[in-house]
Amino acid sequence: MTKLLVTYYSSYGHMYQMAKAAADAAAENDDYEVKLRKIPELESARKAMSAQDAYVQAQEAQADVEETTLDDLKWADGIVWGIPTRFGNMPAQIKQFLDTAGGLWAEGALEGKATGIMSSTNTLHGGQESTILTSLIPLLHFGMIFVGSPYSENPELNKYKTQGGTPYGPSTVAGDGSKMPTDGDLKMAGRLAKRVAKVASGIKEVY
Repeated sequence: MTKLLVTYYSSYGHMYQMAKAAADAAAENDDYEVKLRKIPELESARKAMSAQDAYVQAQEAQADVEETTLDDLKWADGIVWGIPTRFGNMPAQIKQFLDTAGGLWAEGALEGKATGIMSSTNTLHGGQESTILTSLIPLLHFGMIFVGSPYSENPELNKYKTQGGTPYGPSTVAGDGSKMPTDGDLKMAGRLAKRVAKVASGIKEVY
């Protein structure tokens, strides 16, 4: 079976919804074994945001999701990352996690694995594309093979309305935090997961 890891970080639940949709869609294929995992929270961030009801409720909703480990990265044939935006870039939680993976880089343990990225922002032009593109840099250092979200598979990209979605990867607009992913956002997340798993399956056959 092709092993797919969907790993994400989510403060207020938006990226969690996208990641869950991605994992659920890939799991529909009996040839794929899927894990849904969350990037560990930083204790400093937990203390800073724990007074916000929206943050507390979102963390409670994700309480049953296991935290991502380096062994999960090694286990997977393909990895989908859910990376929310912080000033046009990845959040510190994910950067710190990737910084602990130097041993995997030294071993070449992630080389040849298919990967894709999803993102979210508060505003439509808040950095969805820049976050995906800049997050790709460390993944390329690990030797991973990037999979995007083509227009042919995502008709939502051609619709002129306020929603997420880029050819680089699915995304969603959170607004003031009360806006959750649209049906189109979730469908694009699911398609990316299936596409990454499909590419990972092909890579396994080649190697």
